[in-house]
Amino acid sequence: MDILTNFPTQLLIYSLDMIGISACAIAATTLAMYKRFDLFGCILVSMVNAIGGGSLRDIILDRHPLFWMTDLTYVILITTTSIICQLFFHRLGHIDRALKFFDAIGLAVFSVIGLTVALSFDAHPLIAVMMAVMTSIAGGIMRDMICNEIPLVLQKEIYISASIIGSALYLVLQMWGFADWIKQGLALVSIFGIRMLALKFDWHLPSIELKKS
Repeated sequence: MDILTNFPTQLLIYSLDMIGISACAIAATTLAMYKRFDLFGCILVSMVNAIGGGSLRDIILDRHPLFWMTDLTYVILITTTSIICQLFFHRLGHIDRALKFFDAIGLAVFSVIGLTVALSFDAHPLIAVMMAVMTSIAGGIMRDMICNEIPLVLQKEIYISASIIGSALYLVLQMWGFADWIKQGLALVSIFGIRMLALKFDWHLPSIELKKS
């Protein structure tokens, strides 16, 4: 039990970061290939998607140097993942499904990482949730804008709300004294689960319809 309680948090966060980076690189490359970008165009979009949100978070929190500038693993992983994805792009049967699946992984992972980083800077819980949302969506917004798409987060999709719910769950578990790996694991599952259920059952947020005069 002591091993579970004292699970190395930094190692877990770093591992999750690598998973999120890979997922976002695949999602970005999938969209870029669909838009017929070339090799370097796909890699560029992957870079923006994978590290854009975290970079913005670090700038706001005055966390320097930026996380990917001191660890080349990020750049190498993004580049390698993008190239491999381009090589096997033709085997993807449903482009939209693949994009949204890997995007959901990135949403969950980066929400948890953004929240954890903000809390480590003693940010107010509300600010920490905002950092979680920003970390998870900013890169995707930049990716979609580069690819001339309406960002998913700006549509009726259940997206930001999934990040907020998962982040709130994390904070509740923290108040109850749960171990870090339990908080992070349950938050990840809840965010990813909500997003995938929303896609499966076509859940959408209501929008206000303006009457035409």
